[in-house]
Amino acid sequence: MNDGGTIYIEGVSPESHRWEDFGPYGERYDHPLWKRYAERATGSGHGGMDFFVMNAFVEAVKRGVEPPIDVYDAAAWSVISPLSEQSIAMGSAPVRFPDFTRGKWVTRNKIFGLSDEF
Repeated sequence: MNDGGTIYIEGVSPESHRWEDFGPYGERYDHPLWKRYAERATGSGHGGMDFFVMNAFVEAVKRGVEPPIDVYDAAAWSVISPLSEQSIAMGSAPVRFPDFTRGKWVTRNKIFGLSDEF
C-alpha cells in the first residue's frame, strides 16, 4: 500500500508527465496483495515489504516449494550495504562483488518470478 507516495499513469493522469498523489488510484491500481494484507504489512519495515518477503518464505516452506528469493539472492542483496561502506571508506573506490554461486548463476534456475521473456 502506498502511503502518500506519488504516481504518474500515462493516458490516465490528468496532466502529462506530472506526478500526483497515489491515494485516488489506490482502489483501482493497488496490487491485490496490498489490498488484502495492508493492515498486517504496515509497520513491518521497508514500507511493508518485509511482511511480504517473510510471508512468501513461510508460505513456500509450508507448501514445500522453492521460495521466491533463494539464499544466493538473499546474500547478494544483503552484501550491498557492507560493500558500499567498504567502497566509501576507500574513497569511493570500486570493490569486488562476490559471486556467491561460484559461477552457477549463469545456468541455475531462475525462481524470482521472472522468466527469460523479460
